[in-house]
Amino acid sequence: MKAINSGQSTDLSIAGAQDLLARAAAVGTRATVGRLARIGVVAADGLAVVAAMVLVARIGHLLPTDGASAGPVAYTTVCAVALPLWLVTFARYRLYHARHITTRRDELQRVLHAVGISVVVTAVVAYALGKLVPRSWLVALFVAGVAVLAVEREVVRHAFNVLRRRGHCLRHVVIAGTGNEAVALAAMLEEQPELGYRVVGLLGRREEADERLREYGPVLDVRNKVAEQVRMAGASGVLVATTDVDLETSNRLARVLTDAGIHVELSSSLKDIDATRLAVRPLGRFPVLYVEPVRRGGWHGVAKRAFDVTFALFGLVVSAPILAVAAVAIKATSPGPVVFKQERVGRRGRRFHVLKLRTMVCDAESRIEEIRLLNEADGPLFKVREDPRVTRVGRVLRKLSIDELPQLWNVVRGEMSLVGPRPALPSEVTQWGPELFERLRVQPGITGMWQVRGRSDSSFSQYQRWDLYYVDNWSIAHDIGIILRTVPVVLSQKGAY
Repeated sequence: MKAINSGQSTDLSIAGAQDLLARAAAVGTRATVGRLARIGVVAADGLAVVAAMVLVARIGHLLPTDGASAGPVAYTTVCAVALPLWLVTFARYRLYHARHITTRRDELQRVLHAVGISVVVTAVVAYALGKLVPRSWLVALFVAGVAVLAVEREVVRHAFNVLRRRGHCLRHVVIAGTGNEAVALAAMLEEQPELGYRVVGLLGRREEADERLREYGPVLDVRNKVAEQVRMAGASGVLVATTDVDLETSNRLARVLTDAGIHVELSSSLKDIDATRLAVRPLGRFPVLYVEPVRRGGWHGVAKRAFDVTFALFGLVVSAPILAVAAVAIKATSPGPVVFKQERVGRRGRRFHVLKLRTMVCDAESRIEEIRLLNEADGPLFKVREDPRVTRVGRVLRKLSIDELPQLWNVVRGEMSLVGPRPALPSEVTQWGPELFERLRVQPGITGMWQVRGRSDSSFSQYQRWDLYYVDNWSIAHDIGIILRTVPVVLSQKGAY
């Protein structure tokens, strides 16, 4: 019996050693891939900077010289010496640390600052070398540098998103917590691989672990040799679900893990508050998060209204030929009016008539009961992918979202905004829960979070969550971002029918 037990023990220790070696090899491989990826980004930045410098050289003869000598040889010498310093500056602004450039906004801010400092460095290099480069060239270099870097960084971001969706370039993490917040975090990271995380385990008490967490890896004992267990799981970081972990344990984890060189991140437990509204400040011994209030009135409201009217009028002028062609096509292929008016619920519950190009047969609303069973949406929403009431021309107009263009006039009239939650039907409002009425605090919009996040392919819970996120975190910057993201969504026809 002793021999048997000894053999089993040996087998187990060998298996454990092999597993540890396999995980260590995997961690080493990921580290190598990470280094190569970082080198690739540095190389892409270098090429982008060179492109900006060449662009300025090509248009240099169009710029005022301010009496300075700006020969091609002098400019080339200055740029060649300054180029490595640009990349060093980018590194100092943490443009090669994924954790600091999670959002486009943060990345663009860092690019702006880094390029600005790099241009100053270029001027210092020119002075040190005795080469007089005109100020106009330096201004042009800043503008070109920001523009080229912004485009290059967007391409790099897209490339990383594609790789991450395919399971590459992911940081393996362990979630500390085994309750509802841990479940929500794990599910979100699985649904959004572009965030760059893969959950390989949980930290907590096995007997308290939520059943839904089983698919995310083993539950590691939070009470014993935490750093060693995290490394054995092949993770380089720990994400603490703060509502699942008591104060004493979260403090101990932060201390022990950071001392061991393991990255630690703590959730705020505020899942639908924009990170730009949060500021960390000390309150005695506690670091606390201050949540900036959303300001919709005052000059913020005036700026939004001015933005809406300006771009709506511009949109009407630009789209007039398209509307004219669409009107002729509608009139020629089906009887009835060109414009369809439908009552909707606007800000503070006010009723108004939304304008759309008619894409259905004239008696479409009276026939809705005939196709009620074909509804593919949940909750109050009503969506039918192959709606028999849609005309041939109407199907094309819907795919390209041309039928929504008349709503630019609703914007000019002050009934809608360019960006906001879609205006709901009165019949939908009667089925809302209390929380969803919060969306009536803002003007309904032509496009919004729902449109750029999935449109008709989204569930009602996602529709509700994104609309409320917009209401709770509104800003002009958000509006501009949503408009910019609407264009590729419309062109891809994702979720449109």
